[in-house]
Amino acid sequence: MSELTWLSTRELAGLMAAGELSAVEAVQDHFARIDEVNGTINAIVTTDPEGALAAARRTDEARASGQSLGTLAGVPLTHKDTHDTAGMRTTYGSPLFADHVPAGTSLIVERLRAAGAITTGKSNVPEFAAGSHTFNPVFGTTRNPYNTAKSAGGSSGGVGAALAAGIQASGDGSDMGGSLRTPGSFDNVVGFRPSNGRVPHTPPGDPWAWLAQTGVMGRTTGDVALLLVAVAGPHPLGPASIAEPGSVFDLPEFALGAAYEPSLSGLRVGFAPDLDGAVVAEPEVLAVVRSAAPVLEGLGARLDEACIDLTDAAEVFDVQRSYDFAALHGDKLRAHRGEIKDAVVWNTQRGLDLTVGQLVAKDRARARLMEAVEAFFAGHDVLVCTTAQVLPFDADLEYPEQIAGTRMETYLDWMRAATLISATGCPAVSVPAGFSADGLPVGIQLVARPGADVDLLRAAHAFEAATGFAQRRPPLPGE
Repeated sequence: MSELTWLSTRELAGLMAAGELSAVEAVQDHFARIDEVNGTINAIVTTDPEGALAAARRTDEARASGQSLGTLAGVPLTHKDTHDTAGMRTTYGSPLFADHVPAGTSLIVERLRAAGAITTGKSNVPEFAAGSHTFNPVFGTTRNPYNTAKSAGGSSGGVGAALAAGIQASGDGSDMGGSLRTPGSFDNVVGFRPSNGRVPHTPPGDPWAWLAQTGVMGRTTGDVALLLVAVAGPHPLGPASIAEPGSVFDLPEFALGAAYEPSLSGLRVGFAPDLDGAVVAEPEVLAVVRSAAPVLEGLGARLDEACIDLTDAAEVFDVQRSYDFAALHGDKLRAHRGEIKDAVVWNTQRGLDLTVGQLVAKDRARARLMEAVEAFFAGHDVLVCTTAQVLPFDADLEYPEQIAGTRMETYLDWMRAATLISATGCPAVSVPAGFSADGLPVGIQLVARPGADVDLLRAAHAFEAATGFAQRRPPLPGE
């Protein structure tokens, strides 16, 4: 472990901008950390040291010649293995794509590179990013740095574990039903799911998609904001683009050395740890989430026990997810049913079996849910609830089959605290909130009205600064 290991992305980029560290040194240190810890956690599944070092040398040469460089110039980053990287293997965690090298690059990776980030490899995912536990037949299971017998969450579990273990301080991911937020909670980092259009959907994918969102993770909210400066903003082929540029996340309170006194004065918070009974959660999780209430009140927030009416949320999420799975994987299922994991087969087949009546009913339910969201935020600024319903569980399980004595009927049921929020279309962020008696991380989920991403991140930053839980590091073997 070197002196660079626990620097934030802002600090690392700042040292390079000031000429106190070279990009080559940063990349070498990054790969050294992978060598130290990845054999234990299995977070990074593909690496390109030669290509990354060549890019680092070009960055150093450009800086030495006085060229203007991006805010992430020289910062080494791996990318989620569902995000295409032209010329670098992208497997989606599937044996069908074990040797797949895409011709194109995903928008979020393009934008990170445009800001100067150096691609070093790929982080592990569940097969086709299905489920909030990261394992697949190609690379195996990613393990939690806080307890390597436990899950790191998913589907952005590879990057979550990499952040927690000091491989990098921030990274890209995506979230349909909690895939940024659940690993945020499990790995004691920040997972941010933005509003639809903040990082636009563009071809060759479905530009009208809305349930899954591309987003970012970081060990701190400040680093999440820094990556959003680079990756957020409208795109001419993104019909749902939010017009605001990424620069709206360039907030003064996140600047290096900025004086900051956390405050949530006047913030109206609906506090609903179990979403007003909509989800079952482990008692130890709920105890940690409830301990956030006096912190929020101490910062000046006004709390009441209120929640969005989520009556229609499960129908909206389940039908839309099934439709999206059919669109994404229907052809694969027809040709390779026996080579795809059961959860993906089940969800895709549900989509293929949908009727017009179910789709119409889903749209009507979504309209009612939109009205419920508007009614809640007419009197509140933020909803606070649990991120995950369970502590990080045994990594050898596919998913928790029961919670607090209640049986989970499907692999989606244990993550309802995230999926119900996904259905609302609201931006949501998981922030470290404490630990179990055995030292396992627990996050709280903060939710704001659609489009209020900046205000949401400000609230998360105040909680993070007041508690300091994000500064705790895992007891990796040998450290």
